[in-house]
Amino acid sequence: MNFRESFSVSLNGILTHKLRSFLTMLGIIFGVAAVIAMLSIGAGAKKEALDQIKLLGVNNVIFRSEPIEKEDDERGTIVESTGLTMDDSRSLYIINPLVKASVPQKEITDMRAARGSNETTVTLVGTTPKFKDVLNIDLKQGSFFNYQDMHQARRVCVLGNSVRKELFQYKYPISKLIKIGDVWFTVIGTMEPKPRSTGKGGIGDRDMNYDVYIPISTATFRFEISKSDPEVDQIILNIKDEEKIKEAANIANSLISIRHNNLQDYKVIVPEELMRQSQKTQSIFNIVMGAIAGISLLVGGIGIMNIMLASILERTREIGVRRALGATRKDILGQFLIEAVLLSFTGGIVGILLGFLMTKIISSYAHWKTIIEFGSIFLSFGVSVSIGMIFGIYPARKAAMMDPIESLRYE
Repeated sequence: MNFRESFSVSLNGILTHKLRSFLTMLGIIFGVAAVIAMLSIGAGAKKEALDQIKLLGVNNVIFRSEPIEKEDDERGTIVESTGLTMDDSRSLYIINPLVKASVPQKEITDMRAARGSNETTVTLVGTTPKFKDVLNIDLKQGSFFNYQDMHQARRVCVLGNSVRKELFQYKYPISKLIKIGDVWFTVIGTMEPKPRSTGKGGIGDRDMNYDVYIPISTATFRFEISKSDPEVDQIILNIKDEEKIKEAANIANSLISIRHNNLQDYKVIVPEELMRQSQKTQSIFNIVMGAIAGISLLVGGIGIMNIMLASILERTREIGVRRALGATRKDILGQFLIEAVLLSFTGGIVGILLGFLMTKIISSYAHWKTIIEFGSIFLSFGVSVSIGMIFGIYPARKAAMMDPIESLRYE
């Protein structure tokens, strides 16, 4: 008997008992779907974490102000230290030979930006022209401000993508005026969209698309800043050699500690270390998720073997008739092995479709980022077919080894 005949007999055996065949495939279906869904969640989480870290720049070291307050019985709460200063930023660049650029930032939150009847709430970010290069900022329109703008404290600004949309809709914004607080600014550039920070990168839950960038001199000169607020909220150090990021961070940390008399009024964020930690955590997460999904596939394989053994017992007389008509043990082995592989193959296809559906549902309702990779589909489908073959061998061999005469006598 050739392969085509064996395939036809196997398919007929499956279709004769549709409900039983479907229930047998359920373990494989849910196992494959679980593998795809879980690996897509893992891939999405990894991509999101890396995007968050890249917002800070992988070759950068970040210093953030953390003002220190203390309680005084007579004066109440007093500020012992406000945090980082412009002098800190200059010192880090001049003294540390590993630093390529030092970029200070001053953030003024909850500012009202308006143009005509359109308005929105923005975060005003005062910084230097190097900010664009250090954080690999992509401009959608216009240009970033320059050092002449900064030295003269000019009222120029670069808009985040969401600010541009809300104030200008589809109109061309360059050279147009907007009002931020009580100050008028000329728009000289707009940014490409940026992913929202969820805090995983260490910069808090923040949407950079609602940032407006201005020269730091303009921020300190044009806007009133409380004496208890830091002069600089953040300093970004761009390191020359990516192999010496940790060394550069240690040197910078020692320098700031000396300048601040060992007061811990700042924190250090090293994106490269965050990335390595994230990748390590994600690898463990993927192994655990894959193991859980793999157990589902294993249970599906056991289900196939169980049903195949029951099917062989039920079809003992049929096996005896086929052997009496000339079918060899090899033919019987092939028939039931093909039947097991067909069950797992079909279950794998349905499982892939269900996995896609589960991924979409998870993404829509749980608001988790998911990414379906070809590798996860190939892995889950390959394992499902392999399981059908492995768990089908024993029942198929048992059927092939049956004595034809005893099988014909079986009732």
